[in-house]
Amino acid sequence: MTSELPFLEHLARESVRFNDAIRLAPRDAEVPTCPGWQTDDLLWHLAEVQWFWGSILSEDLRTVQQIEDLADPERPEDHAGLLRFYDRWSPHLCESAAAADPSEPRWMWVSDPALHTVAYIRRRQAHEALIHRIDAELTAGTDRAPIDADLATDGVDEALRIMHGEHPDWGTFAAGEHTARFHATDTDSTWDVSIGRFTGKPPWGGEPTDDHRFGLVEDGAASPGVTVSGKAADLDLWLWGRPTSEEVDIDGNAAALAAVHAVVERGVS
Repeated sequence: MTSELPFLEHLARESVRFNDAIRLAPRDAEVPTCPGWQTDDLLWHLAEVQWFWGSILSEDLRTVQQIEDLADPERPEDHAGLLRFYDRWSPHLCESAAAADPSEPRWMWVSDPALHTVAYIRRRQAHEALIHRIDAELTAGTDRAPIDADLATDGVDEALRIMHGEHPDWGTFAAGEHTARFHATDTDSTWDVSIGRFTGKPPWGGEPTDDHRFGLVEDGAASPGVTVSGKAADLDLWLWGRPTSEEVDIDGNAAALAAVHAVVERGVS
């Protein structure tokens, strides 16, 4: 994790880029990376997400009960209303993230209590804005703005460690026989993961979980069965199920390759 990155700057920049692209997208356009969504659905999604996390920051929400008590906003009925909602609440998120001490605690869905902080909300929302900026550009059919290599490297770390590697304490991760190595060629960053299954029953109820997931191997794998390499931006996009700008090279045995795809194709939202 590259916690020294200027996540506030990235959040603001990617949010503006999203706004620019979504305004160019035809309203009835399908979002190619989010099946079933059209332009206004994508706009509402990021607008509501940014409202939600801006509220958590500005209202100092720290408990599950406080989150449950937070009243959901009503979706505007038309495109102009959606744009006004975004124009109000996206800057609010950026301002609230800047005003809060990064070390202060806030509610966060991840299981690691060390990430229940303003700092991680800044980080998470920078990546959220980045990925949906890409979605908006693809929907509009415009050229994609470059992705900062350091931000993308951090995005790969987050995707492997958290989005595809979250192991809440109410379940168990069992590493399988396969390992994979991810290598960002432009920033020379490497991550080794084991590939296994996470099983358990959520304490809040619902169906038991049985997912393919990664487990980061901090000391490195002796001989990974698969190597996935490419520029950091392309690795980040690939892990999020988005089209890459350049090819991601995947090399390894068939069984390990299938195990990697089983994790990635599970998807993250």
